[in-house]
Amino acid sequence: MHTTTRLTDAAILTEIGERIAHCRIEAGWTQQALASAAGLGKRTVERLEAGGATELVSFIKALRALELLGNLDVLLPQSELSPMALVELRGRERKRVRLRKSTAGETMAPWQWGE
Repeated sequence: MHTTTRLTDAAILTEIGERIAHCRIEAGWTQQALASAAGLGKRTVERLEAGGATELVSFIKALRALELLGNLDVLLPQSELSPMALVELRGRERKRVRLRKSTAGETMAPWQWGE
């Protein structure tokens, strides 16, 4: 299955879990062996592979134990700027995002308590 924006969060978690389970099996490890190598509980590995809610640090520990941590660079690549762009941006790097002021054609509804 390919992950697309049409998949639900639960479906994506299930797919990630299945991929981790596949990598674990390819490495010839039991869930207990992965849990021990990653410093996790067996139940956490079971939950991770089933697509259940786990902490992000558990996911990272499992990837590290399976020697897949380098694949995060593919998932979230670093933005690469040229050396000249870095010099020009020095001291002016964006640290936050501001909302744009609404244009004349857009009107915002007044804020109300959720009743």
